[in-house]
Amino acid sequence: MKLRLVCVGKLSRDWLREAAADYRQRLQRYLPFELLELKEEKGGGKKPNTALLREREGERILAQLAAPGTTLVLDEQGKQLSSVELARLLDEQMTAGPQNLNLVIGGAWGLSPAVKQRADRILSLSRLTFTHQMARVIALEQLYRAMTIIRNEPYHNA
Repeated sequence: MKLRLVCVGKLSRDWLREAAADYRQRLQRYLPFELLELKEEKGGGKKPNTALLREREGERILAQLAAPGTTLVLDEQGKQLSSVELARLLDEQMTAGPQNLNLVIGGAWGLSPAVKQRADRILSLSRLTFTHQMARVIALEQLYRAMTIIRNEPYHNA
């Protein structure tokens, strides 16, 4: 299985980039991993047309979803999983065969209805609200944690 994280926008702060790079490197020890950063729409004006901006970003996301495969979308309205439940989900995907697993994180404007409709599952990181940049780092950390759970490795020794 190849794990693909499809994100909108680039990380703007050094500490976010460093954390994301660290967890990305850790993940790659366990399975093939690809991070795709897609162009973020800029909102110009005091009242941007957020629906249009989401739609444009959504088109770029949909064009990058690898098939065959499963697509998990992170959205604040999605189902919350524990770290152990996420590990079980990843383990099931890995044993299902060599397909791709796409994990999608939208941008500042959220996700288009078309992206949510394309999802096999919609998940939430928390009931708390995070920026899309923070969500990327948290998602990477949780993916790494899930791999250590699957391998029955102590997290603190990594």
